[in-house]
Amino acid sequence: MRFWVLGSGSRGNAVLFDDGGARLLVDAGFGVRTLEGRLRAAGVAPESVAACVITHEHVDHVRGAAPAAEQWGWALHASAGTIAACPALGAAGATAFRAGDPLRLPGFDLETAATPHDARESVAVAVTGRATGARAAVCYDLGAATDAVRALLAGAEAVVLEANHDEGMLRAGPYPPSVAARIAGRQGHLSNGAAARLARDVARPGLRQVVLAHLSTQCNAPQLAASAVRDALATTRFRGLVTPAGQDAVLGPVALTARPRGRAAAGQLTLDL
Repeated sequence: MRFWVLGSGSRGNAVLFDDGGARLLVDAGFGVRTLEGRLRAAGVAPESVAACVITHEHVDHVRGAAPAAEQWGWALHASAGTIAACPALGAAGATAFRAGDPLRLPGFDLETAATPHDARESVAVAVTGRATGARAAVCYDLGAATDAVRALLAGAEAVVLEANHDEGMLRAGPYPPSVAARIAGRQGHLSNGAAARLARDVARPGLRQVVLAHLSTQCNAPQLAASAVRDALATTRFRGLVTPAGQDAVLGPVALTARPRGRAAAGQLTLDL
């Protein structure tokens, strides 16, 4: 299985998965022109994507979903709360699920977990490719790590994990106190420190890649986020890569090897930039 982060931040988020030719998108937070450009930069024709799962209704995650479904025939899936909060998804024929429900989509098995965020029914998603058995998780836009989130991430060979802000930069940053409090609150976004603790908690054998996502351009820096997470992981047996994703460039492909039949995989992985 391979995946690409097509871009991640306050202006748009999308993660593409490919397993044996089956293609799935988690979030479509860019306009269709940008989505098409990023997909083609990854060597993928937009019409070859079978399905798109939306994590929540905020515009930087859902902007292009309905237009892309109309233009390229993508099947849309989102929580019932997300569809209720974004009528365009319902109008585009999105299939509803409940946070915590498993999903079986063309080529992929998905697990979902509710996330604490200022959205109607936001979720984190773990994606397992049926052709290879490789597993990766996407976990961003949450203010706190719950037991359900930790369970979802455990066993993943790669994790796309939010590291939104440096706490000191957020306090000293340009946002009004009320906005800064919302960002730092339980319904907001993970700080570098919180992301580091979560990464440390789920650093089971087999985890080989942590991609840091949704970094604030105002209140964070890639080197700060990466350093915090690497320092936390240095206390574990993790020996993989920690890589910040950017807003305006495609990261990947991240290639996960197939799991050996009958036992847990070592999760070898390569990142081609």
